[in-house]
Formats: sequence, structure tokens, C-alpha cells
Amino acid sequence: MIANPENIDVVILCGGLGTRLRSAVSDRPKALANFGEKTFIDILIDSILKYKFKNITLCVGYQKEQIIKHFEYEKDYNLKFSAEDIPLGTGGALKKAVPAIESDTFIVMNGDSICNPDFKQLLQFHINKKAVMTMALTHSSDKTDYGNVTMDQSQIITNFEEKINSNEESFINAGIYVMQKEIFSYMPKEEIFSLEYDLFPKLVNKRCYGYIIKNELIDIGTPERYNKAVSIIGDKK
Repeated sequence: MIANPENIDVVILCGGLGTRLRSAVSDRPKALANFGEKTFIDILIDSILKYKFKNITLCVGYQKEQIIKHFEYEKDYNLKFSAEDIPLGTGGALKKAVPAIESDTFIVMNGDSICNPDFKQLLQFHINKKAVMTMALTHSSDKTDYGNVTMDQSQIITNFEEKINSNEESFINAGIYVMQKEIFSYMPKEEIFSLEYDLFPKLVNKRCYGYIIKNELIDIGTPERYNKAVSIIGDKK
């Protein structure tokens, strides 16, 4: 089977409170942080549109009205919103978006980071492995805030951990996932939960694979990282 992005739904998680970033971006949600003439969510969406994805859902929460208003213009792709009234966590937000997800294979992305993988290659890897989930992974000099992921020789994920054995190669979660709808059967029954802490550990040593990306992970979760991202991507207004 050949991956066709036009038939794949993309879900972007951008409903977080962004409390750590507020000293730098206080009047808007993280997704609308300025990068020159564009916002971060514009840059993120541009990075996937070039691979011909057509169906995008934004999971919105904190200051969601601003994000919805931002996209009140004619688009050449299909955009849906899945709005939460209370913070649901990354897992709860994705679970709430189920009605918007039509494809059996779909992509989930964090809305506050970018890594620019080759999405066609990532999708094809996932399909060839018959995976329940494929997690994009990358190297980072700072593993303390991202957590670490280890794999076996088949690239099956074997552990999610905060501290690693210095003799074992590890990677960080790049915040990009290819999933099958089957993954919802592993999710907690609770309405509020985290993908990272409440779902992913259940997938260890199952059909959960890691896909290594050579690109640097850029995120805007803190003022320091936002300023670094601006220096890489473009100047703030």
C-alpha cells in the first residue's frame, strides 16, 4: 500500500494553557505566537500542506476563540475545530476529536513544536510496519525536559523513561505521531488524560515503532525556546 496524504487526517493539538510562555506571549495562545508576518500555527500548517494533506483538525481550548477567528479566511484545504471547554490534556483532547477523524490512519502533532520530517516517508514506514502507532524521534542535547525513548533493533519502542542508561542510545519524542484508529482501544476511560503518561506506556513492546528524524526539534514551550525558535525561523514583530 502506498501512502496518500490526501486521504490522511491530521490532528494538531493546540489547546494547552501555555503557562510557561506567558511572560513572552501573554495576549494570545501559543499557537498564535508571532514569527514575522506569520504565526506559529501558520508555519506548522504550511509544513504539512506541502505534502498535499487536505484534512486538518485543530484541537483548541485556551483562548480558542482567537484561533478560530484567525482562520476566518478562504482556504484550499478542509479545516475543522475540536473545542474543549475545560483542559482535557493531550489524550483527552485527541479522544474528543474522534468524530472529526475519518481516516483509519491519521497523524497527530503537537501544536507548539516543529521538526519538519518527510511525511511521505514517515507514513510509508508506518504502513510497512503495520504499526498501531509510529512516533517520530530525534536527538537532543537536552533530554531532561523531553523524556527519552529507547527502541530495539526492529525499531519497536521498548521504553519511555526520564533518565537513561548512559550506555544505551536514546532519542526524544518529536511530538509527531502516525496512528491507527485501533489506538483508541488502549486509551483510558477517563475524560482527562495525557498521551505521554497515560497512553504511550501501554504501547511499549507492542506494535509501536520509532521513526528517526535527523532534523532538530524546535519548540516554543518556554520564553527561552521561543526566542531561540524566532532566531531560527524568523524575527518576531
